[in-house]
Amino acid sequence: MEIKLKLNGKVVTGHVQPDTVLLDFLREKGCLSVKCGCDTSNCGLCTVLMDAKPILSCSTLAVRADGHEIYTLEGLQEEASEFVGFIADQGADQCGFCNPGFVMNTIALLRENPEPTDDEIRAFLSGNLCRCSGYDGQLRGIRAFLDSRKN
Repeated sequence: MEIKLKLNGKVVTGHVQPDTVLLDFLREKGCLSVKCGCDTSNCGLCTVLMDAKPILSCSTLAVRADGHEIYTLEGLQEEASEFVGFIADQGADQCGFCNPGFVMNTIALLRENPEPTDDEIRAFLSGNLCRCSGYDGQLRGIRAFLDSRKN
């Protein structure tokens, strides 16, 4: 089955089997920030933006992305660079494995709600699993970034 979508701003096409998940298609296209960490749609490592909304690419069939716009971390480096240093400053990127999912969800959150409360940040990031540092460091980093924009 042939699909065509916009990936990180560029039109791409590809042949997929009906059961190919979007995560596998994206990795074949060189988007290695998209990771599979659980096989159960519970960890958030595979988060991408489809039409500006975060989705789990491990549980989305590639054919569902046909005709849509997909962004991975590879296509959002400039936007991500605004706040990832704040997260790193809080020690929240110990192994780095979960970072792409957290970054993708943070981008989606800040686009939807530029001034979230701590509870709104926690709720938006609740689908991401971090085995090293928990979630307080990510929250502190995002809060520090938001506070820096007020100065």
